[in-house]
Amino acid sequence: MTNWYSYALAAFFLMGTQNFLYKVSAERGYHTGWVTFFFMATVACLSSIMWLVRREPIADFSLLIFLSFLNSLSFLVATVTHIESLKHLPAATVYSVTRLNLVIVTLFSVFFLKDQISSRQIAGVLCAIGAIPILAQGPNKGETATSRGRQGFIYLAICLFASALASISSKYAAMYVSRIAFLTLVYTMATLASAGLGNRFRTATVKSNRRGTFGLGLAIGILNFAGYLAFLKALSSGPLSLVASIVSMHFVVAIVLSIFIYRERLTLPRALGFVLTVLSIALIGF
Repeated sequence: MTNWYSYALAAFFLMGTQNFLYKVSAERGYHTGWVTFFFMATVACLSSIMWLVRREPIADFSLLIFLSFLNSLSFLVATVTHIESLKHLPAATVYSVTRLNLVIVTLFSVFFLKDQISSRQIAGVLCAIGAIPILAQGPNKGETATSRGRQGFIYLAICLFASALASISSKYAAMYVSRIAFLTLVYTMATLASAGLGNRFRTATVKSNRRGTFGLGLAIGILNFAGYLAFLKALSSGPLSLVASIVSMHFVVAIVLSIFIYRERLTLPRALGFVLTVLSIALIGF
C-alpha cells in the first residue's frame, strides 16, 4: 500500500464523518453562519499552534497568499452552500451531486497536470463517478424537484464548482508551499469571512442553541483539521485524480451514518452505489 493511499483513506473517513455533522446541523436547525464560524475558527487555532511549534519555513510568500486566498474563498462558499442545500434537499441527493466535482477535478488532473494513471486506476475513477448518479436516486427521488424547490439546486450548483476549485488549489498548495502555513492562512481568512455570516441564513426555523452550535462547530473543525492535513499529505505525493477519487467518496460515510442515526432508508440504488464506491477505492489503491 502506497503512502499517499493511506493518507487518502484517512481523509476519506475523517471528512466523511465531518460531512455527517453538516447533516446534524441541518437536522437540528442550527445557524449555518455560526456553525461555519466556529468550525473555521477551530481549524485556524489548531493550525496556528502547529505552525508555531513546527516553525515551518515559507519559501514563496506571494504564492502562499494567492493560493490561501483562492482556497479559502472557494472552500467557504462550498461549505455554506453545502449546509444550506441540506435544508432543502435529501441527504443522498446533496452528498451525491456535490461529489460530481470529481469529474471536473479528474479532467483537470489528466489534461493540465498530466497525471499518469494505470488502466486499473482509470476503472476505479470510473466506478467512483458511476456511483454518484446511482446514489443520487434516494427514497425521495420523486419529491426532490417539486416539493423541495429550486433553491436547494442553486446551492448545489455553486457548491459543485466551488469545491472543485478548492481541490485544485489544494493540489498546488501541497506541491509548492508549506502545508501548515497554507492551512493556517486558509482558515484564518475563512474565519474572518465567516464572521460576516452571523446575520445571514437566518430563518424562522433557526435555533439559538449557542452551546450546541459551538460544540458542533468545534467537532467539525477538529475532524476537518485532521482530515485536511491527511488530504494535503496525500496530494503532495499522489496524483490529484486518484486522491480526489478516493476522498470525494467520503459522502458515503455520511449517508451510512444518516441511515443508522436518522433512519434514512437503505434502497437498492444506495446499496449498489456503496458497492461501487468500495470497488473504486480497491481498484485505485491495490
